[in-house]
Amino acid sequence: MKALIVDDEKHVREGIKILADWEKNGIREIYEAGNGEEAIQLIQTIRPEIIFSDMKMPKMDGTQLLEWIKENHPNSKTIVVTGYDDYHYMRKAIHFGSSDYLLKPIEPEILNQTLEKAVNEWKKEEGDRQRKETSSQLINEMTPVYRDRKLTQLVNSDYLQKDLFEEFGWLKQSRDYIAALVRVNGKTIAAFQGDRDLTYFTVLNIINEIIKEHGCGIGFRYLSKKGEIVLIFWDKFELVEEILVDIYRTLKNMLDISCPIAAGKTVKSSSKLIDSYHHARKVLLNRNILTDSEVRVSMSEIETVPSLKSLIVYSSDIEMAIQTGEIGAFEELMDRIEKDITEKKYLSVRQVINLENEYMVISNKWFKHYNILFKTPEDIEERIDLFFDSNGTFSLDEFKKRKKREITIFLKKVKKRTMQKSNYIITDIEKYLQENFDRDVKLQEISDHFYISREYISRKFKQEFNENISDYIVRIRMDKAKSLLKNSQLKIYEIANMIGYQDDKYFRKVFKKVVGITPNEYRAEYVKQ
Repeated sequence: MKALIVDDEKHVREGIKILADWEKNGIREIYEAGNGEEAIQLIQTIRPEIIFSDMKMPKMDGTQLLEWIKENHPNSKTIVVTGYDDYHYMRKAIHFGSSDYLLKPIEPEILNQTLEKAVNEWKKEEGDRQRKETSSQLINEMTPVYRDRKLTQLVNSDYLQKDLFEEFGWLKQSRDYIAALVRVNGKTIAAFQGDRDLTYFTVLNIINEIIKEHGCGIGFRYLSKKGEIVLIFWDKFELVEEILVDIYRTLKNMLDISCPIAAGKTVKSSSKLIDSYHHARKVLLNRNILTDSEVRVSMSEIETVPSLKSLIVYSSDIEMAIQTGEIGAFEELMDRIEKDITEKKYLSVRQVINLENEYMVISNKWFKHYNILFKTPEDIEERIDLFFDSNGTFSLDEFKKRKKREITIFLKKVKKRTMQKSNYIITDIEKYLQENFDRDVKLQEISDHFYISREYISRKFKQEFNENISDYIVRIRMDKAKSLLKNSQLKIYEIANMIGYQDDKYFRKVFKKVVGITPNEYRAEYVKQ
């Protein structure tokens, strides 16, 4: 494997080269670039699997580089390195498919955890790619799979092979087309006991039987995007809405599943089918999921929709709620967010996806802040599918309950981590007192030494040891005095000085109060025994 480090600061590049455990992660070649333009030239030549990139660089910054990588070298795993703990950069990184991000100055442990995670993700995805490549060898023997593969290529490419025109008699370069999109969500696949292939086979059989009656289109599994079936219409456009409604109702009646459908705009060439597909996807994502509709079919007209609401504006409120450590603070905040995003009784799938993405970014930030493990879900849309029922109705209440459970678990972990940290500090204070028992240690000295308030130290110490600090020091001194009294060569006043008392009379008085007898009597009893 190969890695590329992109940063305009040479010492940062050198630091990553030195700190990263390349050998452990199977990386044999490490390259460097000082800006985005140099990086692109290297990427085109060496094709690295792992790319570290700074966000602020001359000539071409990290955002532009990530965008280029996403379009031209999408199989690589990128790790953003930035000196700015800024949601803006994190959002950009997530948007352009960054695997993770690191804050400067870079901590070796976090660097290697992030590198290992990126390498493991790349290996998993590479394994999937190889399996798909192997399975493609059987395409000619599997007609439905061959159809799906060829038609996916048709939609994605403006370069048409001659054999496509021969195989698909309806396919002509210059004619009108409409692409429609059928969403196959997690609930649909669950109805087939989780068997994806059986789900697509059954749903496509029904779709193509209906379209075949009209002789104006074809449906296929869109292999470039999980959970999607694409329909291509080349004739009888006036019947498209009627056909899509028939498909929706038939799937609902026969299989008791809801597959939302959207039609794209008409395009003038087969090479522009991708435009119609993207339009259909936009229509599907912008549909209002708060409506209770019998048929969930959206046509190509895109209504004027409210602008996307962002969780980022609630960053300070989220921080305050976390600091309270109580789920009640989040319940009030969640109600405010719900009111904001459902303005005019409108909520789109795109808005929910955007919220979920930002929720993941914010969650990742706070889990890292408290050094708690956090696993980012692989597919946001599949995660959202969980909250649609068999009628295609989105349950905002269930969505909120899920978030409440997740936040509650997070707060419990934070509380546990904070308590552990607190216990460590009290243990350190105890050790400090034991090492300095022979002098007058003030509460303010402890506060200054451990950077904790006097009130907190006093309260926490009393809870832990069931006595205040001054009584604890006296007990330590008296235990030490008992040990020293066993040495008959030491004078009482010498022992008093050794444990922190300048006045041996005061020492005798304290000793008798704590032990019940005088130092001389304690020594005499020891000698007698």
